[in-house]
Amino acid sequence: MKAILIDDEPLARSLVREYLAAFPQIEIVQECNDGFEGLKAVTQHQPDLIFLDVQMPKINGFEMLELLDQPPAVIFTTAFDEFAIKAFDAHAIDYLLKPFSQERFNKAVEKWQQQKDQAELIKNTQALLQTTAAAPDRQDRIVVKIGTKIRIIPEPDILYLEADDDYIKVYTPDGAFLKSKTMGYFENSLDPKKFIRVHRSYMLQISQITRIEPYEKDSHIAILKNGAKVPVSRSGYAKLKQVLGL
Repeated sequence: MKAILIDDEPLARSLVREYLAAFPQIEIVQECNDGFEGLKAVTQHQPDLIFLDVQMPKINGFEMLELLDQPPAVIFTTAFDEFAIKAFDAHAIDYLLKPFSQERFNKAVEKWQQQKDQAELIKNTQALLQTTAAAPDRQDRIVVKIGTKIRIIPEPDILYLEADDDYIKVYTPDGAFLKSKTMGYFENSLDPKKFIRVHRSYMLQISQITRIEPYEKDSHIAILKNGAKVPVSRSGYAKLKQVLGL
């Protein structure tokens, strides 16, 4: 069994390494300081299990998991808030709230060993990511993967979003980037004071609107500062009027 430790605290990694000595069948193939390193390591080694911190520099644990097409089984090692712990209770294999004991660690690993269905583990991890999107601390960026590179799109650069099959196109001044998420996910995670869903397939940043024009029956088009035209449904127009005070 292959495992990877991903935590920016060397002492936290050394503790997991020490505790894992009780499980000689599990081999640590790599230790990583942040989500960038973790993403590369998981892609390279295809581990059976990762021990993952949530709050890390560069990209956090959740953002790292979002970039993986097939995330492995995850045991979180975290000092995260109460909201996320409720999400862990619902969907994660287990979480270890720092500081944790050898006994508590053993229970988490044994729980993982008892769950053999990899497809179910992946489904639970994806459900966890959807749930944590509704955390009180909203996202102020979107992290995307372009080939082997990672791009962080800050909130001010997000012009609008468009649903595209199983993906969302994130439009920026530098072009469009694909993210494997749902529109509902971004409704939960982006600041509703700045972003509004104006159509089943479109969401835009309110500050980017220059004008709204009628278009066909009961619909409108929002013209953005960069000239882009975003469809606005009847219900979307009602929301826009309320937000813009029209």
